[in-house]
Amino acid sequence: MNSSPKKGRKTAIIEPSAIIAAGLKAVLAEAGNEFEICGIFDDPAHFAERAPLLQPDLVLVDPVVFDFQKRATVHSYFEHLPQAAFVAIVYGFIDPEILQQYHGCVHIYDDSRKIVRKLRQALDDRTRETESSGEGYELTDRESEILVSVAKGMTNKEIADAHHISVHTVISHRKNITRKTGIKTVSGLTVYALLNNLIDQSDIE
Repeated sequence: MNSSPKKGRKTAIIEPSAIIAAGLKAVLAEAGNEFEICGIFDDPAHFAERAPLLQPDLVLVDPVVFDFQKRATVHSYFEHLPQAAFVAIVYGFIDPEILQQYHGCVHIYDDSRKIVRKLRQALDDRTRETESSGEGYELTDRESEILVSVAKGMTNKEIADAHHISVHTVISHRKNITRKTGIKTVSGLTVYALLNNLIDQSDIE
């Protein structure tokens, strides 16, 4: 069951196609005041310049705006918007590994209701993800699980697959772990996991 719509969710669109951008804007307008378009951009660099002032809750992104070599680190463009949900705009084949970096995706062949439903789900998931990170210094159960995976030498992609979450979510958890523990290196986190009995020596041999 979907949660009730929230009004005024500031929404930015990064899409080089004027036709597709206009179509998305029209779809969001049909949802009434639920989504407030705060900007439409044709490239991520322009968006990055304005994002600190706009502070959108939701960003719709066409993955093709990023250079192929940079697609694996799309999250780096979003570090200044830790609370926002990022949804991929898909109208062709996109590597599933790339899509894992987003909180959801909409296809241009989705009908209006489906698009709105997917956007609400992405926002809800992002809110739960943010709340689960907590403000204290104790690791959550999920963060402890991610820490164990990091200590075992797993990559972000492997961790995402193992826990059925996106790579972007894994990165968010790792940032929270670093913030709470004050440890930035994998070796340091491994020692932390050993000292706190999260893993055994045999797990990392």
